[in-house]
Amino acid sequence: MTLSYRDKPILITGGLGFIGSNLARRLIDTGAAVTLVDSLIPEYGGNLHNIAGIEDRVRVNISDVRDEHALKYLVQGQEVIFNLAGQTSHMDSMQDPQTDLEINARAQLSILEACRKYNPTVKIVFASTRQIYGKPDYLPVDEQHPLRPVDVNGINKMAGEWYHILYHNVYGMRTTALRLTNTYGPRMRVKDARQTFLGIWIRLLLEGNPFEVWGGEQLRDFSYVDDTVEALLLAAHSDASDGKVFNVGGEPVVSLLKTAQMLIKANGGGEFITRSFPADRKRIDIGDYYADDSLLRSTLGWQPQTPLLEGLRLTLNFYRENLARYIG
Repeated sequence: MTLSYRDKPILITGGLGFIGSNLARRLIDTGAAVTLVDSLIPEYGGNLHNIAGIEDRVRVNISDVRDEHALKYLVQGQEVIFNLAGQTSHMDSMQDPQTDLEINARAQLSILEACRKYNPTVKIVFASTRQIYGKPDYLPVDEQHPLRPVDVNGINKMAGEWYHILYHNVYGMRTTALRLTNTYGPRMRVKDARQTFLGIWIRLLLEGNPFEVWGGEQLRDFSYVDDTVEALLLAAHSDASDGKVFNVGGEPVVSLLKTAQMLIKANGGGEFITRSFPADRKRIDIGDYYADDSLLRSTLGWQPQTPLLEGLRLTLNFYRENLARYIG
């Protein structure tokens, strides 16, 4: 679906990151006036190369969403805020829970307070995560499933999500949250596994090294970044999303072992090894997960367009040309 944001002022927090930069490119193509906010803290995924070719078409503000004074001015005059800034590493959240709390919970409250005071009519789309469900009671997981995060990151992301819904319920603000599944594609973090395990798989594969598959039987769904961006745009464009939470899933449902095999096929070669889960990871592993995203499809008309094998090929092609920009 083609959505027009021509001349609309748009703010993207985490805008130099993986999803934020891909979203910015789509918005620029529709004529939007885009401001990107990013701290460029090395651990969190922001990369100036992510906006290569559109540098002169976006406004970039290097600041931290924990800076309440900066937020006060950044939110003013914006028509839509895509709130994508966050700490995504589950292991980092367990090793440094206070920082995760600051970024994924307290900073989210600060963003909402700044909007309530200085731009109460803005539409805010919050990037939440399937991680807040924890270990599923049933599959596929719909939005009514109990929320039982298995790590600090999940708890803080759950708080950040519900601050957004609360501000709709209490103050009438136009907020919505999308619970993203495993998103992958060009500009994802590949230097390590902080963002997604697929990133380090891709790096090792392109460097000619075997990658590790832990377990292998776990089921997952994956969303190519263009499909995730489409979901974000649809949510921002529609009043029907106000105050609601949506799962974003992907097709098909595959095991990690099958995913590894598809990645090798997409690459035209390579190898991987299987091993048991490391003990520290096993404690916070959620087992099988795949989403019931029928609410998103029926409410906003979303439909994923990129098959997994094609998406893996597109991602590998991007990193064959740009890998050095993402592992330095």
